[in-house]
Amino acid sequence: MSVLIAFISLVVERIVGYPDWLFRAIGHPVTWIGRLISCLDRMLNHASHADTTRRLCGVLALFVIVLMPVAIAFAVETLLGRSAFGLIATAILASALISQRSLGEHVEAVANALETGGLEAGRKAVSMIVGRDPERLDEAGVSRAAIESLAENFSDGIVAPALWLGVGGLAGGVAYKAVNTADSMIGHRTPRHEAFGWAAARFDDLVNLPASRLTGLSLVAAAFLMKEGDPDASWRAIWRDAKKHRSPNAGWPEAAMAGALGLALAGPRVYGGVTVEDTFMGEGGRREAEAADIRRALKLYRIADTLLIGLFGLVAAAIWLS
Repeated sequence: MSVLIAFISLVVERIVGYPDWLFRAIGHPVTWIGRLISCLDRMLNHASHADTTRRLCGVLALFVIVLMPVAIAFAVETLLGRSAFGLIATAILASALISQRSLGEHVEAVANALETGGLEAGRKAVSMIVGRDPERLDEAGVSRAAIESLAENFSDGIVAPALWLGVGGLAGGVAYKAVNTADSMIGHRTPRHEAFGWAAARFDDLVNLPASRLTGLSLVAAAFLMKEGDPDASWRAIWRDAKKHRSPNAGWPEAAMAGALGLALAGPRVYGGVTVEDTFMGEGGRREAEAADIRRALKLYRIADTLLIGLFGLVAAAIWLS
């Protein structure tokens, strides 16, 4: 039943997304979890404590960050039950944990901005989806940033929550989203969060491991179905470059995307004035990325996302008929 919930959630979110009016009215599960994380950060993370103490407090915070939303989600799913109505209602609620529609819209906005408003408009649009310094980016840098964000967030924002929904139902999806949100807020190597956010960062790496591999493989498969895609180069890039990425997971989707499109992604980037050295993914150093490449990346992403939905549908049908 959990796989069926994941499948329906993917279909619902792909069609409807998360309506703006609903966000304005009640916010979003990520914003609710974010408030809990901010509260625990203020209460438990003190600069006067030793790093060992801060790390232990971070473990305690992560336990609360996961346990509270999961308990609520489990109660809601139990209350709705396993009737047809309950399954559909649970799937609709779970669709809020997936971001197919919004991811595509935000990345497409960068291509639109570059094409109609030039570099400054592109920088402004890409600053909405990446943390690197936009003023340091040229048109190629803006384009690469948008494509990299698309690849990584396909894994973190779509494949991973769908996978954990399929494993553990609404509670499983909420647990993943809590961990991923914690990592995005406190899992940074900064003086404030290096010790306190250690548990969140390491646990996020663990829970994203299967999804990142599935994402990479889905992009390779999508390249077979896209006329301008290169599945062989995508496969080679994964095996050659993914392990060189500073993230144990982001290298898989980024390398797959780079190889499929003939681009060089990742590489050195600047965050808050600090340059982060990273290896390039792919063999596409022969030319700079541009807005047209963002659109090619979106096409590849949408094919891969369709394949993902189909995979969940097939697994759900196989389980239902067995």
